Amino acid sequence: MQNIPINPALATTLAREEEKILACVHCGLCLEACPTYVATGDENDSPRGRIYLMRAVEEGRLAVGSLTFERHIDRCLGCRACEAACPAGVQYGQLLEAARSDILRGPTKPTGVYRLLKLVLRHVWMKPGRLRAAFTLSRFMRDIGLARLLLHTGLARAINPQFEFGLALLDGSTPARAGSLPANRPPDAGAPVKPIAAKERSKTAFLFKACVTEGLFQRVNDATIRVLKVNGCDAQTPANQVCCGALHAHAGDLEGARELARQNIEAFDPNSDSAIVTNAGGCGAMLASYAHLLADDAKYADRARNFSARVRDIGQQLKMIGFRNGAPIGFERTTYDASCHLLHGQHAADESLQMLWAIPDLKLALLTGSDVCCGGAGVYNLLEPDLSEQVLAEKLSHIEQSAATVLATGNAGCHMQIAAGARLARLELKVCHPVELLDESYQCAGFYPPSEQTD
Repeated sequence: MQNIPINPALATTLAREEEKILACVHCGLCLEACPTYVATGDENDSPRGRIYLMRAVEEGRLAVGSLTFERHIDRCLGCRACEAACPAGVQYGQLLEAARSDILRGPTKPTGVYRLLKLVLRHVWMKPGRLRAAFTLSRFMRDIGLARLLLHTGLARAINPQFEFGLALLDGSTPARAGSLPANRPPDAGAPVKPIAAKERSKTAFLFKACVTEGLFQRVNDATIRVLKVNGCDAQTPANQVCCGALHAHAGDLEGARELARQNIEAFDPNSDSAIVTNAGGCGAMLASYAHLLADDAKYADRARNFSARVRDIGQQLKMIGFRNGAPIGFERTTYDASCHLLHGQHAADESLQMLWAIPDLKLALLTGSDVCCGGAGVYNLLEPDLSEQVLAEKLSHIEQSAATVLATGNAGCHMQIAAGARLARLELKVCHPVELLDESYQCAGFYPPSEQTD
């Protein structure tokens, strides 16, 4: 057999994980935790199978550009559920990114849609001005109802099913207020913010705005700032922050991710010990991984470790500083879906759920499979639409069984994926972030002065 050169990124990462990989007892616990294996039943679409393929590439028995290797690596959602199931503690997410890095630099990529993805990531996502312009155009299409019109008339599907789903994702970012506020707001809703005891005040925190959140879900960032303030924490938003780099890392563009990571480390005051708060699970997991991403960068390694140690999801930050209960908001039956990266990357899904427990009398229904991926996974839903649709269909089935008409989730990508699926399936479902519900609960409790009431 032809001796194929070892690929540097994958070989290096495999070497780091060698002891854990060798500790694997082939128990198969990762199989049932993997949404793609459950959907296809193919061992090569399991974490264990993909690691076998990676080892074959490292040992020169399989080409990085082979159809088998690329196909099964591409089909991975990167949800990292296997990491939680693995008794050996294999950091599969790092292996996946390294494998995709080698594929991206290989002889067969980028082609077709991957060429377009690389172009967008490099020449739009890494250029803040261009990215803002792209989101401005997207919001315009959404807010004038163009996306909804194309969906409603069937023109989007006639053009292309993937185009239809893309528009449904955009339409899914439309504000969907779950309750009947402000009509049900109590008379004292405009009362000044109730004082916080000095001993309960926290240091100032930095808010990571996240490009998709700020571009399409600014209301979530606004709610986050208000909720932190009510609990005695003032949030600053550094002006020079950029994309977290998650899309780049997941697509295999590790150098692009490192470039963005360095910019963010500079933007968030490297000399500060203040928390860096996120409200997007995917971004939070990426920010927390900067220590690994820049481990070999002599200039940034120590600063990256400090940065990652400061990252907290909004739920984690509220739990740390201690936060108030709100007032009833009269919502319909509500359920919660855990973002994969919030759960497996930041280990903060429970803290996110606690924001809902702080709302009195909330009709909260537990969701079967809330810890299973929804099939969004960045741009996976556009690159692997068939498999993404299978995974999403299972999620929507469980939501329907819960009888909930409101779903809270802590990540913009999951929000759009589930809302888009519900829209196309004609399922009556309003999707929001847990902090939005807590924010409205605080309004009902009269914690905000008139100037801070939401529309």
